[in-house]
Amino acid sequence: MNNTDKHRIVNIRYDFLVCLFLVIAILAVYWQMNYHEFTNFDDSLYILQNQHVKKGLTSESISWAFGFVDIAYWHPLTWLSHMLDCQIYGLIPGMHHRTSLIFHIVNSILLFFVLQKMTGALWKSAFVAALFALHPINVESVAWVVQRKNTLSTFFWMLTMLAYVYYTRHPNLYRYFLTLLLLMLGLMAKPMLVTLPFVLLLLDYWPLGRLRQQSTFNLILEKIPFFALSAVSAYISSISVQRYGIVVSMELVPMKLRLANALVSYVKYIEKMIWPKNLAVFYPFPDTLPIWQVFGAGLLLVSISFLVLLNFRKKPYLCIGWLWFLGTLIPVIGLKQAGLWPAVADRWAYVPLIGLFIIVVWGISDISSRWRKQNILLPLLSSIIFVSLMICTYFQIHHWKNSITLFTHALNVTSNNYIAHGNVGQALDMQGQFDEAIQHYYKALEINPNYVDAHNNLGVALARKGDVKNAINHYYRALQINPAKAKAHNNLGVALSRQGNDKAAIYHYNEALRINSDYAGAYYNLGKIFANQGKTENAILHFHKALQKDPDMTQALYNLSWIGATSEDDKFRNGIEAIKLAEKLCKLQNYSQPLSLDALAAAYAEAGRFKEAVLTAQKALKLALLSGPEELALGLQKRLKLYQAKRPFRQILRRKNES
Repeated sequence: MNNTDKHRIVNIRYDFLVCLFLVIAILAVYWQMNYHEFTNFDDSLYILQNQHVKKGLTSESISWAFGFVDIAYWHPLTWLSHMLDCQIYGLIPGMHHRTSLIFHIVNSILLFFVLQKMTGALWKSAFVAALFALHPINVESVAWVVQRKNTLSTFFWMLTMLAYVYYTRHPNLYRYFLTLLLLMLGLMAKPMLVTLPFVLLLLDYWPLGRLRQQSTFNLILEKIPFFALSAVSAYISSISVQRYGIVVSMELVPMKLRLANALVSYVKYIEKMIWPKNLAVFYPFPDTLPIWQVFGAGLLLVSISFLVLLNFRKKPYLCIGWLWFLGTLIPVIGLKQAGLWPAVADRWAYVPLIGLFIIVVWGISDISSRWRKQNILLPLLSSIIFVSLMICTYFQIHHWKNSITLFTHALNVTSNNYIAHGNVGQALDMQGQFDEAIQHYYKALEINPNYVDAHNNLGVALARKGDVKNAINHYYRALQINPAKAKAHNNLGVALSRQGNDKAAIYHYNEALRINSDYAGAYYNLGKIFANQGKTENAILHFHKALQKDPDMTQALYNLSWIGATSEDDKFRNGIEAIKLAEKLCKLQNYSQPLSLDALAAAYAEAGRFKEAVLTAQKALKLALLSGPEELALGLQKRLKLYQAKRPFRQILRRKNES
């Protein structure tokens, strides 16, 4: 065996050890995510209440993923990723978290290999990969299920760079088009990759050194297809957010403020990299910024840029790392805004901070080369840094346990955070703590009186407490601010229906459906109104539409099965169909709900299966006697006697227009 072979074997062993360290270190701090819940901040929108995603990989859902959806910008591969998770795991949150964790591990390993292939510096590349893997600022990208688009797109970012390195070593059309294909896939996961062609040009200078071999013109010409893909992606994203209607106008946030915040944001990201303290899921966009802060940030950025340019030839990693950081943040720096735009966001630093990590690692290497005891001090410094990062990251991940811990932490480390108040309120509301929830909604509205979701959610909480009048006022206020808020229309319809104003309720349900044709809840509510009015045919139609949009909607399953089993009109009864619906309903609820078992017993009786009807009704009665309500128990006793006498139950409806 010659020296070259021995050297290669040693390198392979070191590569393996680096990868093993990355895997073990990441798992050590991130494994707790397996026991975390979904959050109430977009996880519902993307997964829990998204019927297309919940269905898994069907032809209908795949077609939807590639269309211009009304939820976010165009990223079909991200949708497919969530659909695949639902297909395999259902809605078990820990498994969805695990997929994101796997992508983060793979991204860290790929970053190590990419840097090593480009620079030949094994330990420096390993150090950069470890910083990326363990830095607390990256927790948001991994621990937030919705940010799958970040980890997935970065996976393709790394693969694109790796393919590009192989292409530059041995250029051919196959490797060129493979690199182009990987970029395209990355853009289909998240348009953040629009800046990747720019990064490839930077890499041509350092560390690949292609500018010494080819003209700048040829290298730019080579990147034209890459820039063309980026332009197409940017155009498609622009169309999708415009269709969604979430573009923030210049009147609302002037360009002067956007530029000022952009300058300050760059400095904040640097600060968060050096001292990752008080990290939060949402940082409110400022109304104003002090002039000294904007001027100071601008002066610092100009000064750093001047210093790195002075060392452009002597220390090229300074300029490349700095331009990587500045350039890759441009798409999210806030000059163009859409949706609920924060001042800064930890997730946006996932790729850009790699540029600063390169500066730090190569810079420390240069400085430490003059140390007398480099072999002792450098490993000691590295150990201190990594242990510190792992501890900080571990505790930062812990904040992501659930919505209450996440947004309570945000309230503790930020000020005037109306989003955090609103989401804590919503989480408390879901737990039945209505008074506490209402307090947070009011605090959110004190900070931002035009916060639509807080008005809508406050209305829901007030309605649950029986204050329907004030609930209606807040629904109307939400619709004044945003007439296209489908949830507010639906909730207003529910409140108006409770007041007996069915005509107005129907109008608002239809408005909700006009805005969102997939709104299963609006179809269901319309069905309930028609059922109460004795318009059974219309009720059945709308319950079926609700199930088309949400096949597991228990309320629609119950009502359809009950009508099919007990309707006084022969043409609406269908025992066999009622059994199918009621059995699915009971299965979804683990045969533990007396009301669902009551519907199943009635369906069995309608189909002439009285023995099963009796047994099911007896089980339902037992549960009703234990947990109530008393009215249901009394009704079950009467129906049980009918089934024992081999007679089905008939529901005699009293129409609202009857005296």
